[in-house]
Amino acid sequence: MAHVERLTVYPVKALDGMDCDSVSMRPGGTLAHDREFALFDADGDVVNGKRTRRVHDIDTGYDTETGTLSVTTDGDSASFRLRDASDRTRAADWLSKFFDVDLTVERDETLGYVDRREMGPSVISTATLETVASWFDDVTVDGLRRRLRANVEVGGVPAFWEDRFVGADAPAFRAGSVRFEGVTPCGRCVVPQRDPDTGKETPGFREQFIERRQETFPEWADRDAFDHFYTLMLIARVPEADRDAALAVGDPVEVVSTTET
Repeated sequence: MAHVERLTVYPVKALDGMDCDSVSMRPGGTLAHDREFALFDADGDVVNGKRTRRVHDIDTGYDTETGTLSVTTDGDSASFRLRDASDRTRAADWLSKFFDVDLTVERDETLGYVDRREMGPSVISTATLETVASWFDDVTVDGLRRRLRANVEVGGVPAFWEDRFVGADAPAFRAGSVRFEGVTPCGRCVVPQRDPDTGKETPGFREQFIERRQETFPEWADRDAFDHFYTLMLIARVPEADRDAALAVGDPVEVVSTTET
C-alpha cells in the first residue's frame, strides 16, 4: 500500500536534515521548519553546498520546540537559539569564521528559503532511492537520501513513481489529507555527486547517472516534461485549501485526477 515512508525538513538551508513523525504545512505551501533559516553573504547571495564543500565538514542538529541549532566540527561545537535575533547574530559570527565568509542568518517562517519559492515540497519514492543507489558501487540508500535532500518519501510504490505527476494530463496525489500537484522534475546540481560525509565527488557520477536514467525512464512519464536526464525527484505544490493540514509518516497515498478534490 502506498504510504508516506519518511518526512524530512532542513531547518537551516544547506545544513543537515531532520526526520519528523509529522509536520504541518506553512501558509506558503511548504513544510514547517523546512529551510526556515538560511545563510547569506554581504551581497545577499546564499551560502550553500553548490558554493562550498565546507557544508560537508559540519554536523548539525535542530530542536523544533526551542529553535536551538547545535553545530559540531572536528575542533569545536556550539549551540544557538535561532529564533532569538541576538543569538542569530552570535550564530552568524561563528558560521562566518567556519565558512570564511562574512554572513548573516536570516529567517522566513511563512515560506522558508526553498530554491523554488513559488512551489512546494520535494517528493521521491523509496524504490527510486534504492534503484539509483544500486547504480553505484559506493552509494548507499541513506547516503543517496542525504545527497538528494527530499522532503517527502513515498513507500509501497515502484521506482520513479514520482515522474508521472508532471506533463500533459498528469494526475495529482493525496497524502493523508494533503493534495500534491506536480510542478516540475528536479534538475540536479553538483551536490548529489558528492559523498555527504566527505564532500568527495563520486567518480563519473553524473555521466553514469544520465546513462542509467535514460535507460530506465518509465513508460508512464511524459518525456516532453523533462528537459534532460540529469533529473530526479518531483517538485510539487500544495493548493491553498490544504495548507492548514498536516502530514504524518504512515499516511496513505493515493493518485487522484487533476480535477478531483
